[in-house]
Amino acid sequence: MGSDVPYLELAEPDEGYHGLIRENETLVEVAPAIRARGPLCSFLILNNKHHGEAPFEIMVIDENEARLRVRYPLNCEKRRNYKFDIAAVGCDGSYSNTVPVHITVADVNEYAPVFGQAAYVRSVDEGKVYDEIVRVEATDRDCTPHYGEVCKYEILTEGNQPFAIDNDGVIRNTEPLDYEKSHNHILSVVAYDCGMMQSAPVMVTIKVNKPCRAGWKGLAERVDYAPGSGPLALFPSARLEACSSDERCPGVTRIQAFVSLQASRAGAACDRDTYAIHAQRAICGLDPKTVDLLPGPGEGNEWAKSLKPDSGHDDDETFEFDGESTSAVVPEPLLQHSLGATFSVSTWMRHAPWPDQDKHRKEHVLCLADDHKMNRHHYALFVRNCRLILLLRRDFGEGDLNIFRPAEWRWKIPEVCDNEWHHYAINIRFPTVELFVDGEPYRSLDGKGPEVIDDWPLHPAHGVNTTLVVGACWQGTEGDMKHHLRGWLAGLGVLVGGQQSAAALRCAARCREGLSLAPDLYLRSVSVEGDGAAEVETLVRRVAYGDARAFPTPGRRNVHLATTITCDNGVVVRARPAESFVMVLPPQTPRVQLNGSGDAARDYAHFRQGLRVFPDLRVRVLARDEQEAASQRLDSCVVSVYPALNPDHEALALREGLLPASDVRATLTRDGVSLAGADSVDAYQRVLRSIEYSNKKPAYYLNRVFKLTCSELNGRFTSNEYVQTLTVVHPHAAAAEAGHALRPSGLADKLDAVARDKTHGGSGGSGGGFAATAPRVFAAHAMRSAHSADAPQPRLLDARPDAPANHVALVIGAVCCGAVVALVALGVARARALRPSGRASARPRPLPPRGPDEMAWDDSALTITVNPMDDEGGAGECGRVGGDSSEGESGSDSDSDHHDDDDDEPLPGKQHKYRNISQLEWDNSTM
Repeated sequence: MGSDVPYLELAEPDEGYHGLIRENETLVEVAPAIRARGPLCSFLILNNKHHGEAPFEIMVIDENEARLRVRYPLNCEKRRNYKFDIAAVGCDGSYSNTVPVHITVADVNEYAPVFGQAAYVRSVDEGKVYDEIVRVEATDRDCTPHYGEVCKYEILTEGNQPFAIDNDGVIRNTEPLDYEKSHNHILSVVAYDCGMMQSAPVMVTIKVNKPCRAGWKGLAERVDYAPGSGPLALFPSARLEACSSDERCPGVTRIQAFVSLQASRAGAACDRDTYAIHAQRAICGLDPKTVDLLPGPGEGNEWAKSLKPDSGHDDDETFEFDGESTSAVVPEPLLQHSLGATFSVSTWMRHAPWPDQDKHRKEHVLCLADDHKMNRHHYALFVRNCRLILLLRRDFGEGDLNIFRPAEWRWKIPEVCDNEWHHYAINIRFPTVELFVDGEPYRSLDGKGPEVIDDWPLHPAHGVNTTLVVGACWQGTEGDMKHHLRGWLAGLGVLVGGQQSAAALRCAARCREGLSLAPDLYLRSVSVEGDGAAEVETLVRRVAYGDARAFPTPGRRNVHLATTITCDNGVVVRARPAESFVMVLPPQTPRVQLNGSGDAARDYAHFRQGLRVFPDLRVRVLARDEQEAASQRLDSCVVSVYPALNPDHEALALREGLLPASDVRATLTRDGVSLAGADSVDAYQRVLRSIEYSNKKPAYYLNRVFKLTCSELNGRFTSNEYVQTLTVVHPHAAAAEAGHALRPSGLADKLDAVARDKTHGGSGGSGGGFAATAPRVFAAHAMRSAHSADAPQPRLLDARPDAPANHVALVIGAVCCGAVVALVALGVARARALRPSGRASARPRPLPPRGPDEMAWDDSALTITVNPMDDEGGAGECGRVGGDSSEGESGSDSDSDHHDDDDDEPLPGKQHKYRNISQLEWDNSTM
């Protein structure tokens, strides 16, 4: 090619140039760049008649290079590709070779998806789950798949809507729809293209059709029940919509309605909030020889400390077993391990299956096992796979070892695993075994008895020790407890050598609250059947709620009504369940009233002999109209005394012959008396009045205060606090009418003895005999005010005309007076000897020197003090001194007599501080 002709520089001219431009851009990116050689003036675009006019132009940048740009905006949605040829033009008009150019217009996400419909509406039937309710569809105008296709749909409606949508726009419901909850469901749905541009929302309305559905109408949601009003109909206006015209059920063959009362209780039965278990046993007449294996805390029950009382129900003696560690070993003195061929086991139990559904797991209520290497279980009551199982193995010495005998009884009953409280009792008279569930003999639905497994007797073994466990079983080879119970127990008892009567078991498990169709009939559930809706409606309207207790626990009781309809074509339709509840209103609570005299004063002799604490106590239970309710029962009374009794000389006791005739159990301690057991008010009043208090040392006390409180219905209603004060009447100075004097105890007792001897020896008159034998009283025990002066009052030593002279007192007085006079004379003489003479010099004369061993008399502190407060009888000072001296000796004698006295009482001579008439204060500092 000549140098005067331009040409395009391109390695592969046949491939041409390739360009890419976005819809919103003007310059085309061309590869390789457009370049030419030779004399170049411009470039020329040669349009292809097949592709039409190209909307491009070429700009020359420098002498050899050019750029390609568009003349107006391109639209990918209208045309995505362009093809044309270009050539270089020389200044002389010559053309170079032509090269093709391929231009691709790149898409820009400028359009959002658009739904094909402005709104979607669909209708569905309630109660169904649909795979596809409606399909929504949106399109995008963008030219490329990345921006022009819809990749996602989404429901924007807030709240938990039971709907879902997939990437294809299919909407379905995730759960059955209920017309009662919502008639229409309105959804807001949006679409996204692959560039995640969101469309405008579209409304999707899903209507729920209301088909004819069987159910009850006219039921009250709440029914208020006033205690003591008798049975109350729950559904007096009930109407059943059977939908017999529905195509699914063209005709009705049978209708069955099931009404259940769901009265949740924390205790073992509906009456557990009224009476404790031991009270129920006494009221219902269970054999009093029944051994309680789940006792409450107290003295003698330390073996049961490991058991866990149910939270908040310690008084009910309800125990929780955790299935891992809770168990207790029953001591053999409490219950002999060999039960024999006749015995009875009864308990309340609440049990639910384990979460792991292990069918081979054993959960023991009671188990007797030995320490033999075979881990032999002698007898046991346990739960396995929702079956109640009794194991009773014969010992090797019982019967023929080569004969199979019944050894295991298995009852499959739903109550074992329904997590509700039930009463179970098994009466054994081997080989006959009878099970009672909730007080009624158990009968299976198929009419068959329990599954009975035969086994050989236990083989002989020597030196075997057995262990009886509650809540688990002893594993001898491992030395540990196994097969723990997971649940709750209450009232576990064993009766050896007898059986519980059916009437007593029925009474113990009887629930006086429930549903009924007849008087005095209380059931947890009622089932009625009929051939048509009218018959069933009549029966359901008769179902009533009743509570025979005078003081039921207020609160809510849920009532559930379930109905099934059997159609002519065999289809069973379940009607909508109906829910209601009974609100038991608070009853008019009774008032337990205790009253009596409140105070009683008795002398020493009564306290020593013993006196009744509540001699005139009256116990009354007043009903709502303040009338005395004779049918009420008390179940607890507590007599407390503070501080606690001193067992050395104080005691509380009950009169013989009262407790065996009543159901009241008494516990006497240092702190008082506790009475327990449900019994009549009169029985409690008799027992309380029989409580006696005795004190062998009444002089130590001014009074004793006893506080009494009583309660009924397991502590729900308590009485007022009744305070009884027993005051000790101490002898006092006003006993002059008794005709005998008040003397210090020691000497006075001796003088009385002398007087009695003289009286009996002579022909003493009646007055003298009475005075000599009358009980002596002492002013030392008279109560005094804390603010009075502690000065002794004038006392008459002896006012009887025939009393002998008190020579001993006179001698002692004379000796004391002489001693005082001698001491005074000695002091005066000593003082005069030391006084200087009047004729002597004024300067004091020095004393003669003393030897080292000579004691000096220092009279600087010598004083004589006379007590002016003592105004005892006597003519002069010596008389008073003599009287007090004898009194002081009497006090000494009183102390010695006190130690020899059997009653060991403080005597009056010890309680007074007798003052001496004279005091000599010596200062011996210089001695």
